Amino acid sequence: MSLLQIFLYPFTLIYQGITDFRNHLYQIGSKKSFSFEVFVINVGNLTVGGTGKTPHVEYLIRMLKDQYPLATLSRGYGRKSKGFILADESANASLIGDEPMQFYHKFSAEVGIAVGEERAFAIPHILFERPKTKVILLDDAFQHRAVTPTCNILLTDYERLFYQDFPFPSGRLRESRYGARRADIVIVSKCPENLSHDQKEGIRDQIYPYTKTNTPIFFTGIRYAPLQPAVFGKIPSDQPITQETSVVLFSGIARHGGLEKYVKEHFREVTHLKFADHHHYQQKDLEKIIRTWQQADHTSKIILTTEKDYVKLIPKSTLFSQIPLYYLPIEIYFQGEEELFNSLIINGITNFYSSNK
Repeated sequence: MSLLQIFLYPFTLIYQGITDFRNHLYQIGSKKSFSFEVFVINVGNLTVGGTGKTPHVEYLIRMLKDQYPLATLSRGYGRKSKGFILADESANASLIGDEPMQFYHKFSAEVGIAVGEERAFAIPHILFERPKTKVILLDDAFQHRAVTPTCNILLTDYERLFYQDFPFPSGRLRESRYGARRADIVIVSKCPENLSHDQKEGIRDQIYPYTKTNTPIFFTGIRYAPLQPAVFGKIPSDQPITQETSVVLFSGIARHGGLEKYVKEHFREVTHLKFADHHHYQQKDLEKIIRTWQQADHTSKIILTTEKDYVKLIPKSTLFSQIPLYYLPIEIYFQGEEELFNSLIINGITNFYSSNK
């Protein structure tokens, strides 16, 4: 622990005591937690931000959407609205939040996308609006104890493994490490490609003391998909994008390092404008981005952002109508045992509905 962490540790003990007591009240039934006659999968974490929940939810969507009527439910962090909203054609990032808007942008034709701060009240709304729904994916509800998920998936970032961290404010945990006991599955996310078998086993050995017996632990990495042009941007067909292309990158995410490293490895020059996670882009921000691109001294140059940031620009599309704007999608991949993970989810859903007939 650093000197600052040591100084803050008494406050950590107070914070941990409060969160432990709250969890205890749910454990003994003094605070009510609701279960539903629909299979609910939660994807959450113990750490504040940046573990890769969104691409893991998207993985589950792709895996399940052709087999089950599906809906996602998020809090809609950073949105300028309140209450339950089932996204429709009027949806935008200000109304439902950037990550739910990303889900809507990709999957609205097949999946119901909803937001609501109180998930225990939002789930009945989803079932009323979409009564055929069989699976609901909760995005970032590990600490939302008012709902008891059927399957609780806990993510922990390889670079910030929860067993090496402390609760707030001396660390970045939202609650005690032993909150991991509520997990049915643990996924170590954002792993390097060359993670060895022995390294994985070492991490498993460190996680097991905090989880239920025989909790399966998986390892995933992040893969960047090919660049996608903005539908409202100018595509420079006469100037193909290559490693010689100059990039003005901007992002409003929790952790910028991995994105910046990838872009620098694949393009000639990179100027990176960084914004806070869930940043609401104002006119002056966008003008600064475009001005930076205009001032870049290179004939082949583009503006590049994340998919999460891209969906926030759609209402401001006219600003970029003559600008070569691209976004960089990401997806997760399993470092072994993908079929085992998939079968745990599918079998869990099958057994749930078989036992509830």
